Formats: sequence, C-alpha cells, structure tokens
Amino acid sequence: MRLLRASGYPAKEYESAEAFLANPPADLDGCLVLDMRMPGLNGLELQAAINARGWSLPIVFVTGHGDVPETVRAMKGGAVDFLIKPVEGDVLLAAIERAHERAASARRERAELSGLRERFDTLTPREKEVMTLIVSGMLNKQVADDLGTAEKTIKVHRGRVMEKMQVASLAGLVRAAGRLGLD
Repeated sequence: MRLLRASGYPAKEYESAEAFLANPPADLDGCLVLDMRMPGLNGLELQAAINARGWSLPIVFVTGHGDVPETVRAMKGGAVDFLIKPVEGDVLLAAIERAHERAASARRERAELSGLRERFDTLTPREKEVMTLIVSGMLNKQVADDLGTAEKTIKVHRGRVMEKMQVASLAGLVRAAGRLGLD
C-alpha cells in the first residue's frame, strides 16, 4: 500500500473479497491487486464474480501460491498480469500502469460505442432499414427495389443516415454497423 500511495495511486484496502463486492468503488475506476489466497472468496472466485457482474475492472494478481492452471484461469478471465511473490516494486507498478491503460482504453471504447448507439437511435425506422440494406452490400437501386420506392428516395435516406451517423464513407458506415452488431 505504501508503494502505491508513494507512487501517486489512491489505494484502498478491503478486508475480504466479500467486503469489496458489498461496497465497490462507485465509478469502478482503477484496478484491483489481488492475491490468490484471501479470506473467504479467493482471487479467482472474486475475478469470476466481477466478470459475472459485467464490471470492467482490470486485475493484477500477486501471489506466492500460484500454479500454472491458476495462472491460465486468471489470464483467460482477463487478468492483466500474474506476478509471483516476492515482486519488485517497479514490476508491480508497471503491471498496475498496464491495468490503468487497459481501463482507460475500455472507458474510451464504451464512450465511443455509447455515442454510436445514440446516433443510431436518432435514425427513423426507414433510415435504419436503408442502413441495414446498404451495409449488407446492396446498391441504392437494389435497396429501392427491395423497399418498393424510388432510387432517388433511397439516396436521400442514405445521405441522412451518413449525416446522422457522422460518417464520411460507406466503409465508415459499415464499421459503425459492425460495432453496433448490425452486420
């Protein structure tokens, strides 16, 4: 704890995994430094509980009791690192920094996806139909035939879709649709 605080990290201790789960930080920002063996739930069980809740919280394991299967489980569960005690301070700080970078990247990704969803929600039902057909590879004329309307009307809808989705090209629209799970 002293090393973390001396390095500028606002560290908080919990007496057990259950105490953390009962009173997690409000913003779930930062990272967890866990031991494999703790009172009550062990580190892997806490990691599983965090994942089950859908919390995006990077974890660095530090333990004197780790084995290969536990290491594999921890890493497959999304751990940033698995360090064996004794751990040099600079090694621990580097792992925590990677965890913070991962958390910042995940926050940016969530914010971008949220903005994308908000823009998609501004589309009318017809614009959503047109977008879906266009990103599936159909030409304006094919979309018009499929929807029983004029090609000129589809061009207008397509332009509105591009504007509302804030993309400059069909490739950008396809990427946006992919991120939204529309492909």
